[in-house]
Amino acid sequence: MCAQVLRLLETDVVAIVGPQSSTVAHVVAHLANEVQVPLVSFMATDPSLSSAQYPFFVRATQSDAFQMAAIAELVEYFQWREVIVIFTDDEYGRNGVADLNGRLAEKGCKISYKATLPSEANGSDIFDVLVKVAIMGSRVFILHADHDSGRKVFSVAHSLSMTTTGYAWIATDWLSSLLDSITTLDSEVINTMQGVLTLRQHTANNQRRRSLVSNWRNLSKDDRYLQLNSYGLYAYDSVWMIAYALDAFFDDGGSIKFSNDSSLQEIGGGGSLSIEALRMFVDGNLLLKKIHSTVFDGVTGHVQFDVDGFLVHPAYDILNVVGTGTRRIGYWSNYSGLSIESPESLYLKPPNRSSLNQMLSDVIWPGQTSINPRGWVFPNNGQDLRIGVPYRASYPQFVSKDKGSDTMKGYCLDVFLAAVNLLPYPLLYRFIPFGNGYENPNYTELVEKVASNEFDAAVGDIAIVAARTKIVDFTQPYIESGLVILASVREIESSSWAFLQPFSLGMWGVTGAFFVVIGAVIWILEHRFNDEFRGSPKRQLGTIFWFSFSTLFSSPTENTVSILGRFVLLVWLFVVLIVQSSYIASLTSILTVRQLYSPIRGLDSIIEGKDPIGYQVGSFSEKYLIEELGIPSSRLKVLHNPDEYARSLELGPERGGVMAIVDELPYVELFMSTNCKFTIVGRGFTTSGWGFAFPRDSQLAIDMSTAILKLSESGELQRIHDKWLIRSSCSSESTEIISSQLDLHSFWALFAICGVACFLALLAYFIKIIRQFIQYFPLDEPETEPEGSSKSFGSKSGKILQSFISFADEKQEDKTARSRRRQAQSARGSTVDIETEEVPASVN
Repeated sequence: MCAQVLRLLETDVVAIVGPQSSTVAHVVAHLANEVQVPLVSFMATDPSLSSAQYPFFVRATQSDAFQMAAIAELVEYFQWREVIVIFTDDEYGRNGVADLNGRLAEKGCKISYKATLPSEANGSDIFDVLVKVAIMGSRVFILHADHDSGRKVFSVAHSLSMTTTGYAWIATDWLSSLLDSITTLDSEVINTMQGVLTLRQHTANNQRRRSLVSNWRNLSKDDRYLQLNSYGLYAYDSVWMIAYALDAFFDDGGSIKFSNDSSLQEIGGGGSLSIEALRMFVDGNLLLKKIHSTVFDGVTGHVQFDVDGFLVHPAYDILNVVGTGTRRIGYWSNYSGLSIESPESLYLKPPNRSSLNQMLSDVIWPGQTSINPRGWVFPNNGQDLRIGVPYRASYPQFVSKDKGSDTMKGYCLDVFLAAVNLLPYPLLYRFIPFGNGYENPNYTELVEKVASNEFDAAVGDIAIVAARTKIVDFTQPYIESGLVILASVREIESSSWAFLQPFSLGMWGVTGAFFVVIGAVIWILEHRFNDEFRGSPKRQLGTIFWFSFSTLFSSPTENTVSILGRFVLLVWLFVVLIVQSSYIASLTSILTVRQLYSPIRGLDSIIEGKDPIGYQVGSFSEKYLIEELGIPSSRLKVLHNPDEYARSLELGPERGGVMAIVDELPYVELFMSTNCKFTIVGRGFTTSGWGFAFPRDSQLAIDMSTAILKLSESGELQRIHDKWLIRSSCSSESTEIISSQLDLHSFWALFAICGVACFLALLAYFIKIIRQFIQYFPLDEPETEPEGSSKSFGSKSGKILQSFISFADEKQEDKTARSRRRQAQSARGSTVDIETEEVPASVN
C-alpha cells in the first residue's frame, strides 16, 4: 500500500483521497506532510490521528473519539458499571480503546478487562481469548475490530453460548458497515449476531443521498457485496470536497507547481520506493486552507469543519441486530446525547443532556428477550450465592438461627431480604451459618472468608471498619454504630446549694468581677454629666454596685445620658442576657431532671485508669482498645452475653467486675432497654455503621447499597428496626448524667467582647477629657505661684495632676459656665487695651 502511494506521489498529485485503514493512514499522513499534499481520509477513524500531529491530514469522516463517547453513554444508560473490551492489537484498536477508557471513567464506569486479538487471528486464538473472559463477572462485551476478526469472534462466542440471555454485546461501526455492504448476510453468520447493538455514522436522509443510493443499486444490482455503506457516502463527499476546494484554490490565484525538497533527497536511498523522486507541492498550504473552509450540502448532510478540524454535528445511528437485518432504536449526537429523535430535528432545539431526556426504543437482546441484562454475574457459573451469616450466642434480635432447622432470622436478615426484593433482577442465594452458636464468632475471620472467596457475601451485624474495607467492599450502612462506653450509674439527690452548681468557681468569680468593673466604668463615663452618679463618696459607691447588679433583674433605675455610657450598657446587657439564660437553663435541668452519677466521665477515664474493661466476644473493640488506645490486654475482660454485662458492672472492679464496658452502640442500646441501672457515658469515639460485605469491586454491593437507600427513604428500614429493637422497659422519665459545670471556657469570648468595649469607651472618654483639660488649664493657672505651693505638691507635675483630677471631677455645666466667664473676661480685657492705646492719639 505504501509503495502504491509513493508511486502515486511521483506523478505530482495535489490531493489524496483515502486510505481505507487507520494503520496505513499513519504512514501516508507522514508522507503527505513531507510533500505538503492534503490527505483527505474518509475511513481513518483512529482518534490519535490529528491535524496537530499531521497538518496535512484531513479527516472527512467522524473520529472514533465520538463513537467511544456514544458507547460510554450507552453503558451509562443501561446502568452497567463494568465492561470487557475485545479489540485488535493494532493502532486502530489500541487507540480506540484508550479513548473509550477515558470516556467510561467520566461516567463512573470502567473496563474490567482488555482482551487483545492478534493480527489475522484464527479461530483458535479467538477461542482462547473468549474462554478466558467467559469466566469473569462482567457480561457486557464491546467489540472493536475489523470485519474478518469481528465475524470470527461472534462465531466462536455463539459456539460458547456467550450470545444467550444475560449477555450484552456492543460492536463498533465495523459491524454496521459490514451489514450495509452486503445485501443479504448468510443466515449462519447473522444468527451469531442476534441481539447485538452496533453504531453507524449518521447521514442525513436527503434527496442527494437517495439519488446516489438508487443509482448505485442500479449499477451494482448483480453484486450483493458492493452495496453502499456510510463510509462510501463519506468517500463520495470527500471527492466533492476536493473539487470545491480546487475551484476556490484557482479562484484565489493558486497554481499547480512543485519543487524539489532537499530533506527528501537526504532520506532517499534508492530502491523501489524512490523517496528522493518526490517533489513538494508549492501551494499545498493554500489548498489545505481551502479544504478546511469548504462548506456544502453533500449526501451525508451538511459538510463543514470546526476549528479543531472535525466535521460539525457528529452523530451515530444506534442499531439492533434482529432477524435478517437491523432495526434503529435511536440516535446519539454530540449535541443532545441519546434520543429517539433524529439529530436534524434536535439541532432546531436548545441542547438538552438531562438524564430524563436520554431515551432509546426497546432493545431485543441476545436470547430474544427485551429485559435489559444486568451486565454481570458472580464468577461461579450462576450457582446460588454462598452467604455467610454469624451464628451468634447473644443478642438474637440481630441474628439468630432456629433450633432444628437452618432458618436464619433477625433484624439484619430482614434488612437484607427487603433490599434483595428491590433489586431489578432475581438473586439466588443460601445462608450458611458461621459459628457454633455457643459463642459469638470472630467477625474479622468472617470478612476474611469473603475476601478469600469461601463466601460470596457476608450478612449480619458486621461493623464497617478501616481494616475490613481494605479486603472487601461494604454496602451503604443500614444502621449507625460506633464504640461507646457503658457504665453503671447511681441517682443522687438535689443539694440545698444546687443554685450554685450551674457555674464553676472560676465562672462565678469572673462574672462577679465584671459586675464591679461595669459599675465602675459606667460611673466614670457618667460622673461629669449625670447628677444620679454624683454626691458623697458613700452615695457614689452605692450607686456603682446598685447600678451594676440591678441589670440582672431589670433595666437600671439610673438613666445613662452619655453616648459612651449607653454603648457600654448595651454590650453589658447582652452579656447578662446570655449568662442569665445559660444559668437558668442549667439550673432548671439540675432541679427537674433525674440526676445520675458515674465516676467514669468518658474515654480519658478508661485510658488513665487501671481497672478492668469489658468487651463483647468476637467484637473488633478488643483490637481497637489494644492497638489504637494502647490499653494493655491484661486489663481487658471478655464478656459473652447481657447477663455477664450486668453482673460485671454491678460487681465493679473491686469485686471482680469491670469499671466499664466498651461495645458497639446498637448492642448497648438494646442492653439498656432492659437494664436501667446502666447508661452510656461520654461520647462515642468511633463513627461507623453496619453493612453487608462483598468481594472487592462487586457490582452487587453497589446495587444493594442503592436498595438500602431506597429502604431508608421509604421508611421501611425504620419499620424493620422498630419490629426487632424497640423493647424498652425502663422509665421514660428524663435522666442525665451530671456533666461538668458551665465554666469560663464557654464564655471567654463573650467577656472579652465586653472588656474590649469598656476599654474603647474609656479610651475615647479620656482622650476627650485630656484635650479639654489642655484647652482650659492655661486659663486656670495663676500668674504667680503662692509661696509653699511646691512643698504641697512636690513639683509642677503634681500640681497638673491635681488640677486634672479636679477638672475631671467637675460637672460639665460648671465647666461650661466657667468657660463662658473666661471668654467674657478676655473680651473685656481686650477692650481696655484698645482704649489705652487710643488716649495718646487723642492728646496729640
